[in-house]
Amino acid sequence: MSSRPPLPPFTAETAAQKVRLAEDAWNSRDPERIVLAYSEDTHWRNRAEFLDGRDAARLFLQRKWGRELDYRLIKELWTYAGNRIAVRFAYEWHDDSGHWFRSYGNENWRFDDAGLMTHRHASINDTPIREDQRRLHWPLGRRPDDHPGLSDCGF
Repeated sequence: MSSRPPLPPFTAETAAQKVRLAEDAWNSRDPERIVLAYSEDTHWRNRAEFLDGRDAARLFLQRKWGRELDYRLIKELWTYAGNRIAVRFAYEWHDDSGHWFRSYGNENWRFDDAGLMTHRHASINDTPIREDQRRLHWPLGRRPDDHPGLSDCGF
């Protein structure tokens, strides 16, 4: 089994690091890279969809980014305790018709001793926005360190 530092039990610093690492991975939009942070038997609830296992997560992410184009995400630590982290997030994307959306949500995460996420529960709401209402502007990929965070963007 591979290890994915930082490892639980989390401190404020290591929980924030774990959140930023997750944000960076998801902004890569690379399902093969992303699923390596999850246990083989990971359990997800994403909106109303329930997934079990890395392979199901990989297929889910492939479908997600086939539909959610030009995806940019910011995550922010909400709280942590022991091997659990709660985050809030916002991301912007458009569909294949060019309609833009901002998606807001919360996630609850649980990790094993090796730092792999065993549970991911995500509640997400989508809001249609006009392109001129977008706030997440950076080249596709990792959010630059000097780009405002979630709270700084007013979310």
